Amino acid sequence: MTQRRRQDLILEKVQQAGFVTIDELVEHFKVTPQTIRRDLNQLANEKKLQRHHGGAGVESSTQNLAYQTRKIMELEAKEKIARELVKMIPDGASLFINIGTTTETIARALLNHRDLRVVTNNLHVASILSVKEDFTVIVAGGEVRSRDGGIVGEATRDFINQFQMDFGIIGISGIHSDGTLLDYDYREVRVAQTIIANSRQVLLAADHTKFGRNAMVRLGSITQADHFFTDRRPTAEICQLLTDNQVALHIV
Repeated sequence: MTQRRRQDLILEKVQQAGFVTIDELVEHFKVTPQTIRRDLNQLANEKKLQRHHGGAGVESSTQNLAYQTRKIMELEAKEKIARELVKMIPDGASLFINIGTTTETIARALLNHRDLRVVTNNLHVASILSVKEDFTVIVAGGEVRSRDGGIVGEATRDFINQFQMDFGIIGISGIHSDGTLLDYDYREVRVAQTIIANSRQVLLAADHTKFGRNAMVRLGSITQADHFFTDRRPTAEICQLLTDNQVALHIV
């Protein structure tokens, strides 16, 4: 197969899936990781896709990938992150859980816990956790986004502000190389900021595809977390930020 043909097929896969990893492309094309990286870098230089840590995607800084696409992206990594994160949550704890497919995976991993008190602005999280009779699940008021079941707006922020919880579990769309946390909806970001402000410990969860991913709204900094759970070691710059700010790094 010629290089150009392979690159055309890579671009086709990226456009279909929204995001593909280097490992997936290596397995599919039976070539070395170095070959795939060169292909992705060339396609990125031609502005045909956006290069990310561990893969590539076709995306906008103003609009996230479709919810159904995000649900299956890096699912195995999300499940590993979820299993590790929930070890920190004791039975009887209180926690916020925000919007995102990663936090929904974490909610499923919490089903073996007992007597949790959960406040969430994610209808999918509420649905997952409501099967447990010993859980108290409180859904924040506000505007429901039809695309993903997220609840956002001023009413949501006001509702969240009524609580002080043991843990705030936060997912994020992108992490800049300087540690800035990025997302797409400023209303969602304002709610996430309120969750952080009202949590005794902040647990940030993000798989490796979020490193270097572009989004237009600044949520805050990775240094605001107490613990960061991911599936691959971040860049040296991010690791130094975590060390300097006493953020515990958990690599699953």
